[in-house]
Amino acid sequence: MSERYNWLTVALQRDIRDDDAELIIKAISQIKGVLKVEAHVADIEQFFSVARAKSELREKLWKIIAETDDV
Repeated sequence: MSERYNWLTVALQRDIRDDDAELIIKAISQIKGVLKVEAHVADIEQFFSVARAKSELREKLWKIIAETDDV
């Protein structure tokens, strides 16, 4: 039995301007079976979430580098 999907999410590589996104939205809308395409505006919460994730990753990488120096 095959899976049935009702929702697909597209993540952009970086924040883009609304006029640039318009072409992508139109292209996705033309795909067979697409009912609706919504754009989501990047906000301050998203900015801080990304900043925290980068900070945590940076700390982990520095820890790994420090452990490697001991070898």
